[in-house]
Amino acid sequence: MELTNESNESNEANEAQQAVEKDRRYLWHNILPYSKNHKPMIGVKGSGSWVTDMEGNRYLDAMSGMWCVNAGYGRLELAQAAYEQLAELSYFPLTQSHLPAIRLAEKLNEWLEGEYVIFFSNSGSEANEAAFKISRQYQQQIGQHHRYKFISRYRGYHGSSLGALSATGQAQRKYKYEPLGSGFLHVRPPDGYRRPAGLSLTAFNEQCAQAIEDTIIWEGAETVAAVIMEPVITGGGIIVPEPVYVEMVRDICTRHGVLLIIDEVICGFGRSGRKFGHQNFGIKPDMVTMAKGLTSGYLPLSATAVRKDIYDAFKDEDLYGHFRHVNTFGGNPAACALALRNLEIMEQEQLVERSRVLGERLMAGLAGLAEHPLVGDIRGFGFMAGIELVEDKASKQPAPLAVMTEMISRCKKAGLIIGKNGDTVAGYNNVLTLAPPLSSTDEDLEFILTTLTKVMQEYTG
Repeated sequence: MELTNESNESNEANEAQQAVEKDRRYLWHNILPYSKNHKPMIGVKGSGSWVTDMEGNRYLDAMSGMWCVNAGYGRLELAQAAYEQLAELSYFPLTQSHLPAIRLAEKLNEWLEGEYVIFFSNSGSEANEAAFKISRQYQQQIGQHHRYKFISRYRGYHGSSLGALSATGQAQRKYKYEPLGSGFLHVRPPDGYRRPAGLSLTAFNEQCAQAIEDTIIWEGAETVAAVIMEPVITGGGIIVPEPVYVEMVRDICTRHGVLLIIDEVICGFGRSGRKFGHQNFGIKPDMVTMAKGLTSGYLPLSATAVRKDIYDAFKDEDLYGHFRHVNTFGGNPAACALALRNLEIMEQEQLVERSRVLGERLMAGLAGLAEHPLVGDIRGFGFMAGIELVEDKASKQPAPLAVMTEMISRCKKAGLIIGKNGDTVAGYNNVLTLAPPLSSTDEDLEFILTTLTKVMQEYTG
């Protein structure tokens, strides 16, 4: 029996090594710097908040994959929903219609607490691309023929396609891909940790919001089509605004005839402790873009929710009056059926409320790290958090990449997957990130806090 076990282990090790070699030969990874000896983690199974690799190692995924596995891994009911729809109607284009898309669009309106018309795509980048095209065409169709510009924030992320990347305020992601789309402008983010000395958080947030209005005026309000922003800058470092900031931006856009696009790709579907992040601030966007948690990452699907009166401007019989945008796989029947079941599960298990509770516990558990010599700031929004590491608390000099990489590596060795804001702004990729599944158990959260605290306390540089 012992020999058999040894033989099985040897076969598994050989199989894993062969997979790594084939990975290096055939697979081009997302946003991964080249390393000749890189050994990727090859995931084979997921359950709840945990994933298992090909070598049998288990890890708690405190990043929900890529900020998306909100309902947790291994949900057979989601796989079943997709299977049943695939067996019934595997594909039908939304140049026509199908019942899963209709039902999901209705459900999204319920979650948005407004009256929106839904355009389906596959990814967050595509959802934002659709929003940009809708914004420009809408302004044209109501007689605002010179409105084509978009304003977003530095450090914000809105996607990797050329238009979405143009809106993104992260220079390192754009390097060697420019020139990008024209008409995209950026302003300072409401990064309260790095505000000028002597300025209150409220006053600083008001200044940052005013910068958007100043840019609209300086550029000419008649040339600005829309402002796009996340409720909280997520991948750029978990930058959380004061409520006054979001309220002011909404008011500024309304007064100047500028559309407000809220990018909920990460903040949406319970991550913030509300159904959508903007609901924490009591505003109504003109458009809402969403993806990731819409299906909990089980299938590709995104959506652009458009205020009903904006949609009505496209009821135009002119040759170019309709929205001339098509997406082969956007709104796939199986993805829509799965998404609908995903939202039902979130309601049944009260995962939105669970996110709020877990987020409060997470921030309370992280509070003890504030005294660590490397920790400059700890920020949270719902069930996600950012820990900004610095070389010196007084100067706030960002910690170097080597420190970030070492922290993440040590956590992984201890069975915990965490993230960081990588390839964003040179010198400011210094925020460790946490965004566990909303279905995480109390024991999962305890493991996250215990492991991360131990790793940081043992790190001596």
